[in-house]
Amino acid sequence: MNHGTQPTLESWLSFTLLDAITDKEPVVQEQVCSALRFLGEARPRETLRACDAYLRQHDKLAQPYRALILRAMEMVLSSHIHQLDKDTASILILLASSEMTRTKGLDCDWQRAASSVLVAVGKRFINQVMEEVLSRFQPGVLPHCSVLQTLASLSVSNAFGMVPFLPSILSTMLPMLGMAKQDALRVVFCCALQHFSESTLEYLANLDQAPDPTVRRDAFAADIFSAYDILFHHWLQSRDAKLRLAVVAALGPMSHLLPSEKLEEQLPRLLPGVLSLYKKHAETFHVSKSLGQILEAAVSVGSRTLEAQLDALLATLHTQICVPVESSSPLVMSSQKEVLRCFTVLACCLPDRLLAFLLPRLDTSSERLRVGTLQILRHLINSAAAQMEVKKPFILSAMRLPLLDTNNKVKRAVVQVISAMAHHGYLEQPGGEVMIEYIVQQCALATPHPPAPPTDLAAADSVRAVSVRTLYLVSTTVDRMSDVLWPYLMEFLVPAHFTEALTPLCRSLVHLALKRQEAGADAFLVPFEAHANLPSPYAVTTRLLVVSSHPYLGDGRGAASLRLLRVMRHSIHPLLAQPWETAVPLLLEHLEAHTEETLSLQEWEEKLLAFLRDTLAVVSDDTWTCQLSLEMRKRLPSYNRVPQEKNFLYKCLGTALAAAASREVVRKSLQELLGAASYQQQAEHEGLACCFGICATAHLEDTLTQLEDFIRSDVLRKSSGIFSIFKDRGEQELEKVKSALILCYGHVAARAPHELVLAKVESEVLRNMFQCFSTKHRGRVFLQDPALKLCLVQSLCMVSQAICSSAQASSFYFSRKAELVAQMMEFIRAEPLDSLKTPLRKKAMLACTHLVSLEPALEEQARADVIRGCLYSVLALVPEPDREDGGSQESLYQDTVRALEDLLAGLLQRNMTPQGLQIMVEHLSPWIKSPKGHERARALGLSTRLLRHFRQHLHVSALVPFHNLGLLVGLFSPRCADLCPATRQQAVDCVYTLLYLQLGHEGFSRDYRDNVAEQLLGLKDGLVHPDPATLFHTCHSVAQIIAKRLPPDQLISLLLTMFEGLGDPDKNCSRAATVMINCLLKERGPALLEKVPEIVSVLRSKLQETQGEHILPAAQHGLYLLASQHCAAVVSSLLGSPLPFDSHTCALWRALAVQPSLTTQVLELLLEKMSRDVPFKESRAFLLGSSPHRVATLLPLVATCALYEVLSAPASGTAVLELYPQLLVALLLRVSCTVGVQLPRNLQVKERRGTGTAPARSLEPCSSAVDALQALLLRGGSQDVAQCMQLEGGWELLRTSAGHEEGVTRLASAMARCAGPRLPLVVKALVCTQNSPYEMQRVTSTAFLAELLSSNVVNDLMLLESLLDNLAARQKDSSTSVRRLVLRGLANVASGSPDKVRAHGPQLLTAMISGLDDRDDPHGLVALEAMVGLARLLDLVAPWDLRLVLLHTVIRIRPFFDSEKVEFREASIRLFGHLNKACHGDCEEVFLEQVVGGLVPLLLHLQDPQAPVASACRFALCMCVPNLECEELAATFHKHLQEGRSLHFGEFLNSTCKHLMHHFPDLLGRLVSTNLFYFKSTLEEVRAAAPMFTGFLVLHAEPEQKPQVDLEQLIAALQLLLRDPAPGVREKSAETLGRLVKFA
Repeated sequence: MNHGTQPTLESWLSFTLLDAITDKEPVVQEQVCSALRFLGEARPRETLRACDAYLRQHDKLAQPYRALILRAMEMVLSSHIHQLDKDTASILILLASSEMTRTKGLDCDWQRAASSVLVAVGKRFINQVMEEVLSRFQPGVLPHCSVLQTLASLSVSNAFGMVPFLPSILSTMLPMLGMAKQDALRVVFCCALQHFSESTLEYLANLDQAPDPTVRRDAFAADIFSAYDILFHHWLQSRDAKLRLAVVAALGPMSHLLPSEKLEEQLPRLLPGVLSLYKKHAETFHVSKSLGQILEAAVSVGSRTLEAQLDALLATLHTQICVPVESSSPLVMSSQKEVLRCFTVLACCLPDRLLAFLLPRLDTSSERLRVGTLQILRHLINSAAAQMEVKKPFILSAMRLPLLDTNNKVKRAVVQVISAMAHHGYLEQPGGEVMIEYIVQQCALATPHPPAPPTDLAAADSVRAVSVRTLYLVSTTVDRMSDVLWPYLMEFLVPAHFTEALTPLCRSLVHLALKRQEAGADAFLVPFEAHANLPSPYAVTTRLLVVSSHPYLGDGRGAASLRLLRVMRHSIHPLLAQPWETAVPLLLEHLEAHTEETLSLQEWEEKLLAFLRDTLAVVSDDTWTCQLSLEMRKRLPSYNRVPQEKNFLYKCLGTALAAAASREVVRKSLQELLGAASYQQQAEHEGLACCFGICATAHLEDTLTQLEDFIRSDVLRKSSGIFSIFKDRGEQELEKVKSALILCYGHVAARAPHELVLAKVESEVLRNMFQCFSTKHRGRVFLQDPALKLCLVQSLCMVSQAICSSAQASSFYFSRKAELVAQMMEFIRAEPLDSLKTPLRKKAMLACTHLVSLEPALEEQARADVIRGCLYSVLALVPEPDREDGGSQESLYQDTVRALEDLLAGLLQRNMTPQGLQIMVEHLSPWIKSPKGHERARALGLSTRLLRHFRQHLHVSALVPFHNLGLLVGLFSPRCADLCPATRQQAVDCVYTLLYLQLGHEGFSRDYRDNVAEQLLGLKDGLVHPDPATLFHTCHSVAQIIAKRLPPDQLISLLLTMFEGLGDPDKNCSRAATVMINCLLKERGPALLEKVPEIVSVLRSKLQETQGEHILPAAQHGLYLLASQHCAAVVSSLLGSPLPFDSHTCALWRALAVQPSLTTQVLELLLEKMSRDVPFKESRAFLLGSSPHRVATLLPLVATCALYEVLSAPASGTAVLELYPQLLVALLLRVSCTVGVQLPRNLQVKERRGTGTAPARSLEPCSSAVDALQALLLRGGSQDVAQCMQLEGGWELLRTSAGHEEGVTRLASAMARCAGPRLPLVVKALVCTQNSPYEMQRVTSTAFLAELLSSNVVNDLMLLESLLDNLAARQKDSSTSVRRLVLRGLANVASGSPDKVRAHGPQLLTAMISGLDDRDDPHGLVALEAMVGLARLLDLVAPWDLRLVLLHTVIRIRPFFDSEKVEFREASIRLFGHLNKACHGDCEEVFLEQVVGGLVPLLLHLQDPQAPVASACRFALCMCVPNLECEELAATFHKHLQEGRSLHFGEFLNSTCKHLMHHFPDLLGRLVSTNLFYFKSTLEEVRAAAPMFTGFLVLHAEPEQKPQVDLEQLIAALQLLLRDPAPGVREKSAETLGRLVKFA
């Protein structure tokens, strides 16, 4: 096509695309616009003119489509404005002007698009655009709205070009303002004036860059003032909200252009006018912004009238800040910023008036007013620092009132103001300390209890968080605050109400101290004497040490407090510098190594107390120590609300008193502690007692003296002569005092030197404890409340433990022992059994444990009472339900059990004989046999530990018989099957210990290890298993071990005990007894010969009872004896059992597998029965012509079920191995001929209805055969085969008609992998069935043999030749499935024996080609198999053999590329790839033609919706590309088509087309014409890819290749695609049309 025809093609393309602009899909419309832009990239002038022509020709085209075309034109102009010639610009200006003013409608997309075209052209041709626009902007005539909008937009986009026109525009516009009556038009005028003013200000601000630097502000002043007059005095009064906002938005920039005198004159009216708009508009951004601009203009001219308007200004602006903000939108936030900017402007000129207005408003009860005022004040402190400098005292003074406000929002605002003050030097002024104290107070805010509503809670948390951050930032980043905060912040360390602020306080003080330490040697020392308000070093030490006891509270105040102690070590005491430098980091490391969950508080407290002791030792100054203890005592009341910390303070105080040398100070301190303690607080008793106990370590005499003096005083007497300090305490208060005193005695006895305590136990300690505990009235003793009782028990426990710990305990005669034990048992028996809420049981038993070891010994009856009472108190406890505090309850219970164990062990220690052990077990026996599981578990646990104790302490001086061993073993051994797994293991432990006790009595040493007994430990894991078979097998093993080690004289007692166990309420234990009895009979039967018939008879009779399953082994043994003599009769009889087999019948079948020779006979008989009859019969319905039904015959079905039962028996393994091939083939063929076969009707009804217990397995014929086959594999040593089938779903596939063939294939594959040596005999047996009259059996055998060829095992076993010959003989089989499987098997040689393919190449290729040409296969499945097989063989056959069939194969498979069936497309394309791969480096010309012909379908089918087809295309293309001999194309394919990598099709196709057109330009026509064929594809994705392919080809083709393409045909085809129902197709067609400009 010559140059003269180029416009015709461009016009054709443009008009074709423009016709498609009316598509209903937005994505297609967008693509059309994109294509137009693409045309415009290549031919901007022609494209723009085509759009112009189209719009002029299609006068009635709807507005939205006209807007789309105009937008496309604007985009072309934006990127190619510099290529635009003047003539085209003129045409576009006229078009856009016409489109813009075509209707009188306002503000529509169409007009905006046209206006945008004008603005785009105006960036270069401003004069021409202005000429056209001004022609429509005539004096005296109201212009079109779009004209004004265009002028405004031009002033924004090209200020330097527009401003010179503004004087004339303004002079023309001003008369029009009065003519504009419509509010919408007025809005446009206002926007224009706003933009004109802004562009003028920009022009004037950049005169050095302006084209005309002579332009002055005065040139616009008069016109702007005239416009201002109309806008302000007339339009601002409009009712239209949009107009008012437009007016005020314009007045802001206009005010800067007004003459100074006019602005001064207008301000008295202008400012109130603008302020009044706040009441009329909810959205105030434009009002605030304009007001700020007006104020800036007024200040810039030095306005004198501004001061007169100030009150109204401030009142209105203040209201705007204080108004609640309902939205956090950017516009609302911007409005707030503009209002604050107004305050900044006013602060620069009138700071005094401004503060005089603001500061009084801090004194208000309104939250909104106060928060708003604080917000303004903070802004002014930051933004007008110079003006506020001299006002600091006034601001500080005014801030005192908001400090008293309790509202969280006000608090937050105050903190923010204080933060600003800190940065600007306010807090250094007098009164600044008040602000700092306020910050600390807010840091001390705690979470309210109960929790407040979510909003208030969040606000409170926010206040504290902001305050903490503020304090830290001020301390660390504001250098000028260092001298202000140090050491002032220390004043807040000690007061209790600042506790929550301790962490931030400590962190700030540490930072300040370190900073001062860097400044100078002594700068960081705290001058305690110079500051009267500072706490003393004793107070600081006490405070920081106590709060460290719970280190993770308060954001980790423990670590923070210790760090502060470390940096203050020089100030606390000079001698502590080095010790604390070493000790404190160790404490911090311990904290860092733990979390709140893992830290042991007891261990941590011990570390802190050790730290305190070391500190006191280092100081070694009694005056300093006494002063510290005095400070600690003074601080006790301040911790009343935190009892844990108060308890720790008591311990610290006790430590300090123990270190004090002054006895007077100690006595006075203890006396004051007793008098001032808060006895009503139960938690304080422990702290007080600890204090006395620690003190007693060094001052025992003084401690006991003070306690006794206190008791002898009138405190505990109910008379009028009570000390004045106790005169208000009633009886209940006295009980609390007694509890504390008793606890004190306990701790004193526990902590004081035991040798010193021993002399005073009965004379002082116990006497005074019991005096406090009981009150006598008329000779009777009344027990006190439970808390008092618990304190007494706890203290007695400590006292008795102290006695036992003494070196003189063995010679100590405790005369009150029996009395105390009786008292403890009384307490224990009084405890409720429904709950465990207090540690009283535990502590009472611990006390008894210590007491029983002392002299004198308890009487027998007392011992029995103690054992029975304690066992009942603990074992009978009702288990606690799961609760939130379940952890603590469980811990208390475990502690109580341990106390009981210790007590029982102590009692057993007094009688370490078999008789003593039996007595203890007799007490436990009722609990061991209890019907309640928790009682049995507890009793077994106790028994285990008691037996271990007995063994550990056993000393046999002479060989004596362990006469009750059988009884004890019989009691414990059946519990190995208890319902509770833990109980089972404990039972094994008991038996294990008993066996070793027997060995000990036989004379073996304690460290002797018996191999047989040790086997018991290895059996414990099996007892955890829930499977009954595993459990009872373990019980059997336990019985075997018992049988080996049980003395003969103990056998009878053991058996009798176990027979009693058959009636155990726990059925598991009853079954275990049966298992163990049978084992014992087998192992030790000769000793009980006369008893065997009776025992077997009893067990067999149990078989017919519903609960007698555990004696089944006895019945099975009898059946075995019978079958050994009459095998055929037994088998025939059992085959007469009705289906489905019940559990007894199944068990009896399995009993026949006990002995290999018997099992072999049974299996042969069953195989003969299974194959004697036909597998199924055709139903009568089938004979009548309806759908066929096959019904299983009964005898083979029963034989199959029986086979399963026999094969399931573990003992059948030997016989199965002997008959493995026959069994496998018979069962496999049985499966094949029962697929889809139904049960006889009577069995169907029976299976649906169920008789008795439902059968474990389905009777369905195929399923029963599959189950038998599976059992055969498992029993025949082919477990791996069965497991592979299970994992791969092979068993389920075998059962279904659709999956049977695949199931057989998976079975053969598994056999080849895991059972290779078995295959020769299996193949031999299977080959004999190839001529079976049943098609399914032939299919099954062929599938099995075919799959074997995929494994190399056939080579190793020399089966290859015979298998190939056998399969080749089946090529003419009447069954399509058999023929298909034959081809699969032949192809499998490529996988199994690749080295043999070349030798059999001609035979294999001939078979495959024959399959391709199979005419008796209407569905083409044989051809499909042939294609798949060829693909596998090609790489392995000889090149000469392949060359003979290559072309025929390619031609034969080409039609399948576009098949509707996915598998045919995939197979043919993949085979095409393999054919290409086989020809690499030796590609004939005729084959290359086929390669080129396949390129287009392969590339297009990369978009195939089916992933396998797309993957095949990737492979085929990668194989094709080497034959094309193009390195760039090969690199592209390699980069994009790697398997597993996602494909960006457009990018890949673009790159491919680029290389094709560069290296094979002559293929353009062929490729395009092939693509045209796919324009009609049924696949939407391919139909969309074809035009896309074409477009990229054209994009990269050279113009000289244009003759190869029939453009008329191509464009016509693309036009048809533009009407395709699929949007994606239309989109790609539009894109390609845009690229055809290449041939223009």
